[in-house]
Amino acid sequence: MNSVELFTGAGGLALGTHIAGFRHRGLVEWDDDACETLRRNVKARALPDIHDWKVHQADVRMLKFDIFGNKGGVDLVAGGAPCQPFSLGGKHQAQEDARNMIPDFVRAVRELQPRAFIMENVKGLMRESFRNYFEYIRLQLINPDLVIKKDETWREHHYRLEKLETKGNKSLKYNVVVELLNAADYGIPQTRQRVFFVGFREDTELAWHFPKPTHSRAALMHAQWVTSTYWEKHRMPRPKEVPAYAVRWTKGKAEPLPPGIAWKTIRDAFDGLPDPRDERKAASIPNHRFIPGARSYYGHTGSPYDLPAKTLKAGVHGVPGGENMLALPDGSVRYFTVREAARLQTFPDTWHFEGSWGETMRQLGNAVPVELAAVVARSVLEELRGQGSH
Repeated sequence: MNSVELFTGAGGLALGTHIAGFRHRGLVEWDDDACETLRRNVKARALPDIHDWKVHQADVRMLKFDIFGNKGGVDLVAGGAPCQPFSLGGKHQAQEDARNMIPDFVRAVRELQPRAFIMENVKGLMRESFRNYFEYIRLQLINPDLVIKKDETWREHHYRLEKLETKGNKSLKYNVVVELLNAADYGIPQTRQRVFFVGFREDTELAWHFPKPTHSRAALMHAQWVTSTYWEKHRMPRPKEVPAYAVRWTKGKAEPLPPGIAWKTIRDAFDGLPDPRDERKAASIPNHRFIPGARSYYGHTGSPYDLPAKTLKAGVHGVPGGENMLALPDGSVRYFTVREAARLQTFPDTWHFEGSWGETMRQLGNAVPVELAAVVARSVLEELRGQGSH
């Protein structure tokens, strides 16, 4: 099945949909370094069957989507519109922010009329202060044909969409479901929460739900502090000092085996990677250069080795990026290398990143975890296959 990827960035969502079984007609991205990352990996064939990926370096607002085919000829449109307007680290301007590209995702759905779409964004989009705008986004995706008029405010457009929704739309319409997913619950070594909007064109008459979580924090606690199988797997003794969050699991009471597979931790993700402070060993690993200067301070204490990482941020210093650090067992901290951050985002080790350390960390901080994208996309593809493919 074919797809079009918008706001591709370093390729997290694009890789996930590719791994799931979609084949891209085109990837759209405007950032120079992100485009270089994509082009280098396509040229190097970093994954099988990506040699024909065509990267369109363009401002999506200026793009005519008919270059990807006729209406209805695309199976999937996917993309993560820039999240700065809704990010906790941003200015929280939402619809007033010039970087808000969600209207152009809606335009792509309107012009291509795919059988399905996947759009993701940051958890901040669901904040109470954005509640009305969140509903406005959902109504636009349900009714992409009802276009905002010249000089019409988004609130006025919202009112018209509400009327259409209650009256019934007889033109292009999508059945849309929205869910906040925690990446750790699906086997990603990071507690990254992202909002996913998934829609199916109404005439497909398909019934779909989000994949159920497969991993759990409780299962990790059980493996670490009840059975100790976690420590045995890593060939190390169980720590004598028990962290405060795990004390209840060491009370001596028989804890029943929790459902699901244990959350993956940073230690799990970094298995096989040499310590970047050992320059001789780390030199053979692409994007695995040690960056000095990390420090811990209030609100920025790093991520413990034996839990999933905190959410990677699209920055390197201060409020946006201070948490892109590993908290070592001796109490010290250090920055994640690019390769380590890529592991936390479940990019394959064959995927190389272009740009300075700060730029590559920005690419990674903005990315969708590859394996989370694959879980959602694989479920969508399986549903679409019930109708056959183009």
